[in-house]
Amino acid sequence: MVKVKGILFIIVVLVSAVVFQANEARSDFYYYTDSNGVAHFTNVPTSAKFRWFMPETNSSRPTGRVYASYEEIIRNASKSYGVRAEFVKAIIKAESDFNHRARSGKGAIGIMQLMPETARLWGVRDIYDPAENIEGGVRYLKYLLDTFDHDMPLAAAAYNAGEAAVLKYRDIPPFEETRLFVERVLSYHKRYIKAGR
Repeated sequence: MVKVKGILFIIVVLVSAVVFQANEARSDFYYYTDSNGVAHFTNVPTSAKFRWFMPETNSSRPTGRVYASYEEIIRNASKSYGVRAEFVKAIIKAESDFNHRARSGKGAIGIMQLMPETARLWGVRDIYDPAENIEGGVRYLKYLLDTFDHDMPLAAAAYNAGEAAVLKYRDIPPFEETRLFVERVLSYHKRYIKAGR
């Protein structure tokens, strides 16, 4: 009897590990801010209060094979529009973790998480095509950098919350999601610069 229980325990553990790994690979982060202003984050939302925040990643390292296939596309688009490649990579890492099939709960699509209307504005025909998505996203970033005097935190905030929100507050908008997004982008940007030295 003890032996059977031991075998069952091992089976349960193995099945749980497989399920956990499968879920981990496809999970997203969700969040909500309660009435006391406390932000709650989870990869398993337990109520309708939680909103999609970002894709979950198994690694915080911004370098490696994850974006290697997009390196040339990013470099060429960055050079064409005068936007630092490290900044583009930081935006991509924070937005989609280099997943060209990503789609947010708000409708942003592709590797640079472009809204369909933004994609059309910047000439993107196939929003899921990484090359087109990156090209359109970098053009949009160039526009935002020019609009906000090449202030990267403001451009990143506008990329997340929209330029109207940044113009309204004349600063990074007081939205939890946007402030965290800007922090992540700047952190990734520093790491990419360091990795390139």
